[in-house]
Amino acid sequence: MSRGVSSGVELLLPIEPPQPGRPRRVQLESALRDAVRTGRLAAGQRLPASRVLAGDLGVSRRLVVEVYTQLTAEGYLVSRPGSGTCVSDLALPPAANAPAALRSPERSARWDMRPGIPTLSAFPRHLWRRAWTAALRAAADSDLAYPDSAGHPRLRQVLAAYLGRVRGVYADPQRLLICAGFTQGLHLLAHTLRARGARTVALEDLGMPHRAPILQQAGLAVMPVSVDGDGILVDQLPEQGVDAVLTTPAHQFPTGAVMAPARREALLAWAGRCGAIVVEDDYDGEFRFDRRAVGCLQGRAPDRVVYLGSTSKTLAPALRLGWMVSPAELHSELLLPKFLADHGSPTLDQLALAHLIEAGDYDRHIRAARTRYRTARQALEQAITRHDVPLRLAGTPAGVQALATQLDGTHPDQLTARAQAVGIAFDSITRYQLTPDPDPLGVVIGYGNITPHAIDEAIALLATITNGQHGSAR
Repeated sequence: MSRGVSSGVELLLPIEPPQPGRPRRVQLESALRDAVRTGRLAAGQRLPASRVLAGDLGVSRRLVVEVYTQLTAEGYLVSRPGSGTCVSDLALPPAANAPAALRSPERSARWDMRPGIPTLSAFPRHLWRRAWTAALRAAADSDLAYPDSAGHPRLRQVLAAYLGRVRGVYADPQRLLICAGFTQGLHLLAHTLRARGARTVALEDLGMPHRAPILQQAGLAVMPVSVDGDGILVDQLPEQGVDAVLTTPAHQFPTGAVMAPARREALLAWAGRCGAIVVEDDYDGEFRFDRRAVGCLQGRAPDRVVYLGSTSKTLAPALRLGWMVSPAELHSELLLPKFLADHGSPTLDQLALAHLIEAGDYDRHIRAARTRYRTARQALEQAITRHDVPLRLAGTPAGVQALATQLDGTHPDQLTARAQAVGIAFDSITRYQLTPDPDPLGVVIGYGNITPHAIDEAIALLATITNGQHGSAR
C-alpha cells in the first residue's frame, strides 16, 4: 500500500511489491480503475501530481504520466488546466446496493432535461418567506405542540376548498391526510392496504420506477398493465385477484396520454364490480396547456378512489408536502401508520402553504408556471424541427416533460448515454418499463428546469449526435 500527497490530497492505492509477469504500470492502472469504479475516488476528485505519486510509489514519473494518459483516454480521468488530473465527471459508479429504480439521477449535466422537475429557480422565495413569516406570527402556542397526524386543520380546510374548485376533488377536510409528498402517501397506503388483506396492485406500464419497490416493500405483488393513447388498458385488468390499481389519468407518466372518457367509465365500473381501490396520482394536473385540465377521477367515485397530490411540481420537490384524500374508513386506518412514520408533518410549513393558498399567491404562481411550461414545450418542439433531430413529441401538451419517440431506430439507452457524455441529461424510456420492451423507441425529455434558449442549445448539440458527428458543448 502506498500513499500519495499533493496540496492536501491523499491517495491510498493497493500497490504491491513487483511481481513476475505483472508490471508496476499494470498494477497502478488496475488500482486506479478500481478506485474510480467502486466510488472510492469520486467524480471531480483531484489526484496527486505525477511527480509526487511517483516518489511515493518508488517508480518513475514517466510511468505515472503514462498511466494517467491511458486512464484519461479511457474516460476515467480528465486533465484540467490549473487543477491537474482529476476523476472524470462521467466516470460515476452506480450507488452501492441501490436498485436501479432508486438511484439518484445525475445532477452535473450542463443541460438539465430530466423529466419531472419544475423550474427550481422560479420557486417563489419571497412569497414563501412572507407566507412562512405570517404563519409563524399567527401561530398559536398550541400550534407548536406535536402535530395532528392527519395534518393541521387549517391546511386541510384550505386545501380541500382548493382541490374542489381546481381539480374537482370531493375533499371533505376530515378525509384529507397531509403527508411528505406522493412517495410517503403511497408508502402509507400500501402498508394499510396490505394490513386490510390486499395482495396485488396493478400498475401502469410505463410508469415511475419507484412505485413497484414501495408496494413490494409493503408485501404487495405488482401486476403491470399496458397503456395506450387513451390511458390504462382496463380490459387487461382481471375480474379477480387485483385489489387496487395505480393510475395517472390526467396526464399519464411518461406517455402524456389523457385517460379517455370511456376508459374512465370502464375503470370505475371495474373497481365497483371487483371491490377494488383506484389510486389516482394527480402529479401535475394543474399544468395542461391546450385547454382546461380534465377533472380528477376521485370526484366521480369518492368512496372508491384514493387521490394523491403534492407541491413537488407546483412549487418544489424539496418542500415534501403532499396530500391524500381517501374514503372515510380507509382514512381512519391511515392515521396510525402516519403517526408511527413521523408523528405528523411540520406544522409551520403546513400553515405557510395554507396562507399562500388563501392569499391567492399559489394560484398566481401556478398560472405563471403554466405559461412558462407552455413556452418551454413549444421551444422544444420548434428546436427539434429546426435542427432536424429524429424525434417526435407524443402525448397531450401538459406538464414539465414529454415522451419523444425516435424515428431513426437508435436504441434509447444509447442515445441517452451519448447525450449524457456531452452534458445533456434526459431519460431513456427503458427506465420506466416494468416489462422490458424488445424494441423500445423513446426518450423522456424534461423542459421544466431549463430555459428556451438552453433548450435550443441542447437540441442543436443533440442534432450532431444523432447525425453521427462529434459535437462539443458550446
